[in-house]
Amino acid sequence: MSDSRHLVDAHHHVWDLDRRPQPWLDDPGHEPIRRTFGTADLRSAATRPIAGRKPASTVVVQCVASVSETRELLDLADADPLIGAVVGWVDLTSPAVADTLDNLLAGPGGPYLRALRHLVQSESDPAWLQRHSVERGLMAVGERRLAYDVLIRSPQFDQAVHLAERFPDLPIVLDHAGKPPIARGELGHWKRQLRTLAAHPQVRCKVSGLVTEADRQKWTTKDIRPVWDVLLSAFGPDRLMFGSDWPVCVLAGGWNQWAATVEELLAGCSATETSAILADTATAFYRLNRTAPQTSGRKEGTPCS
Repeated sequence: MSDSRHLVDAHHHVWDLDRRPQPWLDDPGHEPIRRTFGTADLRSAATRPIAGRKPASTVVVQCVASVSETRELLDLADADPLIGAVVGWVDLTSPAVADTLDNLLAGPGGPYLRALRHLVQSESDPAWLQRHSVERGLMAVGERRLAYDVLIRSPQFDQAVHLAERFPDLPIVLDHAGKPPIARGELGHWKRQLRTLAAHPQVRCKVSGLVTEADRQKWTTKDIRPVWDVLLSAFGPDRLMFGSDWPVCVLAGGWNQWAATVEELLAGCSATETSAILADTATAFYRLNRTAPQTSGRKEGTPCS
């Protein structure tokens, strides 16, 4: 179990608009976050403890399809002790993907690269993750003891399920719980597909990004709880990890409001279960502690009651 004072934020972003454009921020509704955000801003924003824990380590996640951005994140991790791991991007379809990964791992901050991600949610191909070129890239990822963050929306779950079936030894984490359509209240398909994916023991899930899938102005803990209950039942606490999705969460209340909600949701959990969700699962998956065991050997937990 981790230090009871420590909290791991397993999913956040940073971006410097003077250095690298973020075209997705031009979409309507993103005006509140259409500025530069760095780790100093995160420290200022994340002031509310969860179950007495304060952020001790974070996982910074790529935003755009750019190897250069990944190098910048690795440089940042090398310089800022708050960041314990980087989820980067490489072109999985490239014949040179293995060389690109090796160059990143051997370069400045390379040891902090722990996982890769692609914006599958934006791909129109309903079988993008099953392309031969993508699977070849994922084999290179697994061969380097790296994990894979899956970013999909609810209708794309079949791709994630097939990925888990095809790569049983690849550590996988589902970002933002697969973006359940909370605002529409149509959770049936999401529930069924999530449980199918959760049946694969190498898969973990991030409790993150939920507030921006709800009504961003009016959401309450009551709106989030049905999703939380499904996640606990499907994965168990030992396979869930807290993430803020900061600064995107600013669009729906911010880091501290989400933290307060998570603490409320954790009310029925034991100290061990709370520790798993707030620190231990992420620590093992992203190897924040260099001696942590690989995720494939983690024991299933029982849901909080």
